[in-house]
Amino acid sequence: MPRPQKKRFVCMEPNHFLFGPLGLGDPDKAIIHLTVDELECIRLLDLEHLTQEQVASQMNVARTTVQRIYEEARNKVAKMLIDGNYLQVSGGSYQLCSLESCPHCQKHQHHLSNEKEETK
Repeated sequence: MPRPQKKRFVCMEPNHFLFGPLGLGDPDKAIIHLTVDELECIRLLDLEHLTQEQVASQMNVARTTVQRIYEEARNKVAKMLIDGNYLQVSGGSYQLCSLESCPHCQKHQHHLSNEKEETK
């Protein structure tokens, strides 16, 4: 019997859930499913520029797990871009971290509140 999968910590759920070609896209193309934890891994590595070790610590998984998640996520995004498939973000084994206990979320919340004050 396989070991149960650990829930991965995710700082935020996505705002957008479906991506795909505009215009002459083929509505019969298969939908590729990207999990929320795969999206979080891409966000942390590519947008936040964290190392795999930092991402592993933040998501509460091993570094090798981060490497595997990231490889699968990149493969799905590449198929969507090259083959013109649709990409739907949903599901996965994840748990939202709490704003109070996550230093990244606290930092992110601080930046958001500063941006709101600057736009006033």
